[in-house]
Amino acid sequence: MNYLAAGWISIIAFCILMYVLLDGFTLGMGIILPFIKNKQHRHLLYSAVLPTWDGNQTWLVLSGASLYGAFPLAFSMILPTLYFPLFIMLIALIFRGVVFEFRLKSTGTETDKWDCLFIFACIVATFMQGLVIGTFVNGFVGSVKDMIIPAYNWLNPFSVFTGISLVFGYALLGATRMIIKTQHDLQDKLYWIAKAALFCVWIALIIISLWTPFVDEFTKDKWFHSGHTAELAILPLITTLSFITCGLGLFFKKENIPYWTAVVIFCCTAFGFGYSMWPYIVPHIVTVWEAASSHESLFFMTIGACIMLPVLLFYTWYSYHIFRGKVTDALEY
Repeated sequence: MNYLAAGWISIIAFCILMYVLLDGFTLGMGIILPFIKNKQHRHLLYSAVLPTWDGNQTWLVLSGASLYGAFPLAFSMILPTLYFPLFIMLIALIFRGVVFEFRLKSTGTETDKWDCLFIFACIVATFMQGLVIGTFVNGFVGSVKDMIIPAYNWLNPFSVFTGISLVFGYALLGATRMIIKTQHDLQDKLYWIAKAALFCVWIALIIISLWTPFVDEFTKDKWFHSGHTAELAILPLITTLSFITCGLGLFFKKENIPYWTAVVIFCCTAFGFGYSMWPYIVPHIVTVWEAASSHESLFFMTIGACIMLPVLLFYTWYSYHIFRGKVTDALEY
């Protein structure tokens, strides 16, 4: 077994999870923005994510660069298939960044126009990420020999539904995170939004769980015929307990519990996704071992990762530590 390859797929998975959890609530803030009509409240929501939003994207860049360096074969097969959703996602993220730069400096009706662009960009970026996840679950159709995968392999009912589901998921992350950062009337509004998002995520997750075995035989076999069904049952158990705890936290208005239980829900979902795909990196065509770079290349990259990952983790922790607490005034650059 190539342990460096296993280590690098773990690093990539960790980077993607960090991006989803951190930038997820930023995108989620934009998704729930239409339900916040008060302009001062909107200013506060922007101010809550303004100091840290750009650093969150570092995890996305790192995961993409790591995939290119550690698994070039997978990179060359995945990217042509997912060019369109990834391109649209990146354009949407660029528009979101433009709004951060200009919206807080605008006045009058211009602010409303920037808000509309921000909402649209967040929803589109999130939906495209869900399309990509759904494509991986559904599996790729092609040949490693010819390195050809149909260009529209990502466009199917299951991936569209996962895209919609992720919109609700990020809305839950955004609402529960903003509950921690706000107070009074705005916080009460966010509790209501979070309850609605939690219910939608619960329904969506049930549908996806029931649908997945019918769209992917490989996953069905791993879930029910691998001999590990009993051990896997702990994931839906933890997820169910997290949903209940999150709901109780929202009902009794506990500020921190809803967000962290939402994080647990995402982590359980990510772990289940990783288990279902393993050992494929291009499902179900190329395994992690087949796509890995040479041992020398992976070893060289590992040295860089040992230096950069601790720095990035410390920077992420420190930025959130510095800007912890309630947001009571609108911020500007």
